[in-house]
Amino acid sequence: MFPSLGMPEIILILVIALVVFGPKQIPEVGKALGRTLNEIRRASMSGWDEVLESDKEAKKEVEEETTQPRTTATEAQKKP
Repeated sequence: MFPSLGMPEIILILVIALVVFGPKQIPEVGKALGRTLNEIRRASMSGWDEVLESDKEAKKEVEEETTQPRTTATEAQKKP
């Protein structure tokens, strides 16, 4: 998707960030970026937890259905 970044590209990005934000705001921007990434990670993990939980429930339902004895149509007709 994106080419790998080498040292010159990273230095160029840092210099542009320094010019745009200034030396005093760089730590604040870094903190905000870290918080945002952390929140995205938490949200994606909670989404996966929901998917895994529903998968477990579906497997449990399938297992319960397969372990219960089935009655055929003729057996059901014979019962009073």
